[in-house]
Amino acid sequence: MTADLVLCQLHYVVPEESKHGTFVGRLAQDLGIHIGEINSRRLRIVSKDGTDYFQVNLQNGILFVNKVIDREHLCPGISICTVQLEIIVDKPVQIHHVDVEIEDINDNYPVFPASEYKLSISEVMLPGSHFPLEGAVDPDIGTNSVINYELSTSEYFALDIQTYTHESKTVQLVLKKALDREQIPFHNLTLTAYDGGKPRLSGMVELYITVQDVNDNAPLFSQVFYRTSLLENALNGTIVIKLNATDLDQGQNAEVFFLFKEPVFKQVSSAFNIESETGIIRVAGEIDYETKNMYEIQVAAIDKGHIAMTGHCKILVTIIDMNDNAPEIMVTSLNVPIPEDALKGSVVAVIRAYDKDSGENGRVNCHISNKNLPFIITPTLREYFSLTVNGQLDRETIAEYDIEIKATDEGSPPLLATKSLKIQVSDVNDNPPTFLQISEPVSVKENNPPGSHIYTVSASDPDISQNSFITYSIVDSIVDGIPISSYISINPENGKVFALLSFDHEHVSQFQCQIKATDAGLPPLSSEVMLYIFIEDINDNAPSVISPLSNAESEITEVVPRIGKAGYLVTKIKAIDADSGYNAWVSYELRDFGRNAPFAIGKHTGDVILMRQLVESDDDEHRLTIVLQDHGDPAMSTTVTIVLILVDPGEDLPAERKKDKKKDIELPDENFYLILSICLISGVFLVTLITYTVLRWNKYTQEIDELKRNTMCPSIAGSWTYSQQRQYKVNLNGLPPKNDLILFTPNFHQSSLGYVNSNTGCLASEASAMHSTMK
Repeated sequence: MTADLVLCQLHYVVPEESKHGTFVGRLAQDLGIHIGEINSRRLRIVSKDGTDYFQVNLQNGILFVNKVIDREHLCPGISICTVQLEIIVDKPVQIHHVDVEIEDINDNYPVFPASEYKLSISEVMLPGSHFPLEGAVDPDIGTNSVINYELSTSEYFALDIQTYTHESKTVQLVLKKALDREQIPFHNLTLTAYDGGKPRLSGMVELYITVQDVNDNAPLFSQVFYRTSLLENALNGTIVIKLNATDLDQGQNAEVFFLFKEPVFKQVSSAFNIESETGIIRVAGEIDYETKNMYEIQVAAIDKGHIAMTGHCKILVTIIDMNDNAPEIMVTSLNVPIPEDALKGSVVAVIRAYDKDSGENGRVNCHISNKNLPFIITPTLREYFSLTVNGQLDRETIAEYDIEIKATDEGSPPLLATKSLKIQVSDVNDNPPTFLQISEPVSVKENNPPGSHIYTVSASDPDISQNSFITYSIVDSIVDGIPISSYISINPENGKVFALLSFDHEHVSQFQCQIKATDAGLPPLSSEVMLYIFIEDINDNAPSVISPLSNAESEITEVVPRIGKAGYLVTKIKAIDADSGYNAWVSYELRDFGRNAPFAIGKHTGDVILMRQLVESDDDEHRLTIVLQDHGDPAMSTTVTIVLILVDPGEDLPAERKKDKKKDIELPDENFYLILSICLISGVFLVTLITYTVLRWNKYTQEIDELKRNTMCPSIAGSWTYSQQRQYKVNLNGLPPKNDLILFTPNFHQSSLGYVNSNTGCLASEASAMHSTMK
């Protein structure tokens, strides 16, 4: 928020004693303020001395007299009486200085200090002798003050008026011809003082003059008018001036003593005294320039004759100002708190710093004592200063400033005043919510209950109040053609992420979603985090046979020639598990088989072979029950039955077996075509599988590299790992593609194949057993 200080000064004149409501000036119009803005801009008046002589009409903007003003009471002894007003408006902040001059009217009569003057004049006084009289006092100024005196008609006396300065007049009674006490011992005259006002006002005093005899010489001062100066705060006893008066008489008539001429004003008697014998005037009280800067002292020198004679003089004492008043600081406008995005130059406070002293002693400079603050003080008009923004504000770094303002005058030595201000910085929405990381991995076990809590995201915002209130949402995206909102939801208040459905690792193994955190500021700010959600596999699928059985088969019949030797491959069982990793590793095992059975099966290959040479005593038919079991926890298994028919060379299957076999698996009558078909199918399958494996491995490698660059991917096989791992998608017998078949390649060479039957157990090394081959 910024505010400009528009500074100007108006001058109005209004007569004193004006009644309440008297028009002074069209203030709003002169300041350029529209009448409709007076209330909204909070126009108000602040007087320098705290008085309320004037008010402004908030309806029409006219400045009027609020209280009757007596100029003589408000500005005693001052020729130009001015009431200084500060007009302050807001939006923007403006300060206008208005001076209202109080015009003097002739509302005071001249007044003499006494109702009568008594004078003693020796008869020996020569014509032309002067006798000072105390003049009248009129509180009015200019032409309204005393400008003339008149004396009642007398052949012996006349008036002599001397003007030394504008403020000082001397009225003297002049003897026109010699007095004769024996003829007229007393003279009674009337002295009238007139002012220059309209109408002219006057005051009178009676003069009672006694004619004295004998002592015919009055003391005389070396000067009639003296000027001197005195430092304010001068100590008691300080000499102001030493007067000297002489008397031409001799003896006792020439001895002179000094005293203040009656009547003595209280201001003089409280500040000075005079030594009667020496004529030395000393300081006897407090001398304060700010209270009174000039004193006028009347002194009489009186001889000690039988009929005392008096000489007179006037001393004008000018008080010299000293730097004895420290500056005063007042905050007239304070705009807090200040927003942290406030522009440079924005006004924070308007400060008035003034000093009661005068000249250089009253000239004040203002500055901030704190260093490295984003604020500055600049002078505006007369006694006013502006505290403005001078740098970048950041509430998150500093929320409140303690500013010490120092005001120093230019006196010697300078005097100092300080004032402390607390400036609060208000928050604006300048910080977006932030996450600790730009991406995070999330691991979820498949088959989770719908609605389960899977993760909690958390963002922080250094702002306060509504600017730091964070809501969370999911950024729209598509996973396998389905909106991400169908997979997960999020609590907008606490960031808890919930699964909306039960995940199936075999359908979706991983997906990613973007979470947005948005604050409630104006305008709102936001940031995002990417969640990489990995579906962990659990053992929820049993192995299934893919060769040589079809989907509808539960057993198979195979022909074994009796001439087969040990190691003869009877058939091969191939099984897959829809799970992944360790859960998809299938092992083969014969169950419930006789002790001397000639057959065995490879535990990890599924190859059914002859363990020994067939003999005549071997049964013509053998039923092999094969258990296919994965390595999950708990393990899942499937059972398949193979019927093996032993035939002599050139002998065919019995008719009923042939019929059953044809019915079950639709084998051709000739073994040759059967073997040829199996070989062709196996060859085509192997070529297809190898090609697909190479392509899929390249794509899988690229995906893994990309994931490694973006996030840390958890292991898909739990704590059981292998040095190398390959995953392939196969599509057999019309089944949908799955990440089902995992080929583990150990870091050692295959030594031999292991086969197991019910009697011998594992016949091969565990190292060989880890290797599986698929055709």
